[in-house]
Amino acid sequence: MMLPDPHALFLLALTPVAFILFTIDRIPLAQTAMTLLVVLVLAFSLFPYAGPNGAFGPKDVFVSFGNEALVAICSLMILGQGLTLTGALEPVARFVSSLWNLSSHVAMLFVLVMCMAVSGLLNDTPIVVLMIPILLGVAVRTGAAPARLLLPMNYAVLVGGMGTTIGTSTNILVISIATGLGLGPFGIFDFVHVTAIAAIPAIIYLWLVAPLLLRGVPSEATVENLRLFDAWLHVPEDSPWIGRSLMELFEKGLSRQSLLEIKRAHTIFLMRSPTLLLQAGDSLLVRDSRDNLTRLSAEFKLPLHDLDKDDLAEIEQIGPAAADLQVAELVVSQDSPLVGSTLRAERLAERIGLIVLGVRPFQAARKTKTSQLSDLVIHGGDVLLVQASPDVLKAVRSDSGFLVLDGALTLPRTRKAPIAILIMAVVVAAAAAKVLPISTAALVGALLMFATSCLTWSDVGESLSINVILMVAASLALGSALTVTGGTEFLATAYLSAVRGLPPELILGSMLLLIALLTNFVSNNAAAAIGTPVAVSIATQLGVSPMPFVLAVLFGANFSYITPMAYQTNLMVMGAAGYRFKDFVIVGTPLLLIMLAMYAWLLPKFFPLAS
Repeated sequence: MMLPDPHALFLLALTPVAFILFTIDRIPLAQTAMTLLVVLVLAFSLFPYAGPNGAFGPKDVFVSFGNEALVAICSLMILGQGLTLTGALEPVARFVSSLWNLSSHVAMLFVLVMCMAVSGLLNDTPIVVLMIPILLGVAVRTGAAPARLLLPMNYAVLVGGMGTTIGTSTNILVISIATGLGLGPFGIFDFVHVTAIAAIPAIIYLWLVAPLLLRGVPSEATVENLRLFDAWLHVPEDSPWIGRSLMELFEKGLSRQSLLEIKRAHTIFLMRSPTLLLQAGDSLLVRDSRDNLTRLSAEFKLPLHDLDKDDLAEIEQIGPAAADLQVAELVVSQDSPLVGSTLRAERLAERIGLIVLGVRPFQAARKTKTSQLSDLVIHGGDVLLVQASPDVLKAVRSDSGFLVLDGALTLPRTRKAPIAILIMAVVVAAAAAKVLPISTAALVGALLMFATSCLTWSDVGESLSINVILMVAASLALGSALTVTGGTEFLATAYLSAVRGLPPELILGSMLLLIALLTNFVSNNAAAAIGTPVAVSIATQLGVSPMPFVLAVLFGANFSYITPMAYQTNLMVMGAAGYRFKDFVIVGTPLLLIMLAMYAWLLPKFFPLAS
């Protein structure tokens, strides 16, 4: 086996270095990706390459930023943000929450199936972001362990995401590289049937076995992660709940455990009897998460503030209408002017347009129920749940007396939800029918999101991930350089030497295993970018169809199950439910083995190796 030329040797040495850097948590992914791009540009500027497969120079590195795959990925991220901000998925979330009251076992099965189905069309991250507070809220109401819910849900999203060409950025990347190498064309649902069959044992495992393996996960840390707030739900004069019983509220989804007190006429505290009939002016003290409080207020039409119409009119003069208000969490610093004062005395709503909806006292022993929220004395370290316009929140962020605990949560613009759903449906239909390439259809859909005001241009920054953009661009550039310089052909030859004598089916299975192991310790996009041209080269040297080998890379790069750093949603649920590294190994390893066995069996059946 001949050694490649110096350019290819340099790239073969650079590739493992890049992989290692991508695994180091303290080095930002974007920084590693940009460093890789700079190294490639400098190297091929100083030493341009011209060989039998063509030339490669600095401009070829920059071409990766205009690659069709990157355009499609960015456009799909914008579309996903539009669905999230308009509240298009909220009805499904409410249904899941209500279904849990009937049967937790059936509800969990529905969550797994629903997450798998939706993740084929939407980016994995917003689905997990939406489901985490829902499942945490369920855990609080039912006493279930959050750890037994979140990781199976996360894995269901990952399993379903590889069913279509647009399910993950990795899928789009693999398909784009394969198309550039002369394969395809690919339709959105060309391999969804393979994923659907493989998903059956995965669902059974995640539904029945995975929760049992998670019984030993400590749950103490999850209470803090829930960030529960004490807030008053007020019954206004025109409320549809006047004259109706508490039992009806419980049946509609209000948790008995979260309802702490009922106050009437500002001074009388009532028993929490299910037969109690609500009256105008009643206030219900509820302890729940931010997302559940805003959901309860919206569903029951019980405001989280007691401001009258004149007060709200004054606030709207300060900022935009209520439909554009945002919810955020603010920590009161020790030197804040609020310390020692009350919300009523500070008149935050009238002065600056900041409506306080709830509070989480810094000291758990302090009680909220003994007074009106506006009369509660504020201490340093208290966390306020507030609602305000984006401009007001921006001004508050620069106030030394407050610290924004996390990002603002835009309240769903439900008026636009049907439009956002329609736009997404048209994009998928156009791409599925091959009327337009997915990159073009998604780009048009993103523009329609802005044209119909489902999104504003300020939302773009929240929807686009700089890590993903730079990772994809760097991976494309490195993969292209390896292909042109002959590095991928060398890797393919070396790999075939190691598996010489094995049938093509076993070589395909070993390729699936290799990419699966790589993706759990390095970036899945990097593994896909390098693995795709190598897979095509292996198939060419074997004289078999390259399609199953390309799909082996696509599926293997999505088997991000056995380490928390393998995929960003793994890290999200790790923080929310207090998982340990070994929990991913214990639960993810059987799932990985199931997926490896299913896809190694299914790929040759549906995509024959005979060329």
